[in-house]
Amino acid sequence: MTQTRRTFLASSTWLGAGLLAGASTAKAAVSLNPSGKEGVLKFSCQEGIIPGKTLAEKLDKMEEWGFVGIEPGGGGLHKRVNEFQEALKGRNIQVSAICAGFRGVPVSEFADRRKEAMESMKQILDAAGQLGSTGLIFVPAFNSQSQAGLVAARFMLLDFLHEIADHAQKAGTRMLLEPLNRHETWYVRQLSDAAKICQEVNHPAICMMGDFYHMGIEEVCEYSAFLSARQYLHHVHLASRPSRKQPGYDANDDFRPGFRALKEIGYQDYCSFECGIEGKPEVEIPKMMAYLKQQWAEA
Repeated sequence: MTQTRRTFLASSTWLGAGLLAGASTAKAAVSLNPSGKEGVLKFSCQEGIIPGKTLAEKLDKMEEWGFVGIEPGGGGLHKRVNEFQEALKGRNIQVSAICAGFRGVPVSEFADRRKEAMESMKQILDAAGQLGSTGLIFVPAFNSQSQAGLVAARFMLLDFLHEIADHAQKAGTRMLLEPLNRHETWYVRQLSDAAKICQEVNHPAICMMGDFYHMGIEEVCEYSAFLSARQYLHHVHLASRPSRKQPGYDANDDFRPGFRALKEIGYQDYCSFECGIEGKPEVEIPKMMAYLKQQWAEA
């Protein structure tokens, strides 16, 4: 069998992780999962994916299908707080993460763009806190948004996060740094990079997330990638690879290595769908949920 660089590195990483865990099972278990809680699979979905003319109609379908989280966009969220609070009363669904929606660019060579991002994010964080959200998902800069070099970007991002951290904490929520793939961003593409940034800021409100689609491009081993992020990981996005359709759409989809890591670290937050739907959502959404439940059971 022909072995590519990715398969070689993946097998090597798996071996290294296995040797590390085998060195002292009890000690490894403590370090990987300090809480001792069993990892859970809690389904969330971005609001726009669910069919329905109103929020109430969407939530009715989500309850029927077994979702426990909904992921709204951040744009205009401060105007929708009452809408969500009323619509969620008496339901077994909560707001999970807030997907971006801010203005400006956190990592920009232009101070006014950074200031715009700061002010816009604080407004969204206030709304997120009122809704009990896991946190605000953000990307430091997309490929077309900034010409800052890597060193300058690092300083700008750390300064930005230090400044916004206390506001997020007072609002009762978090910032969730999202690594993307190389086709979308030039800065922060692997979970270990994001975890290192969180470590440097060293604030409980500065955390991160992982996205299976981006990880399929940038990570050689999803299992090890999630382990590297375990201390700061508070949200996960789900999509098929490489099409970014519903999970299970692509023939070689396999979420089990990543799910195995989530189980081992005692992951307690949401796994949320950020994907296109090929076919009728009423048919495909329950199908993809059943597929992922099976993958989780086998992980």
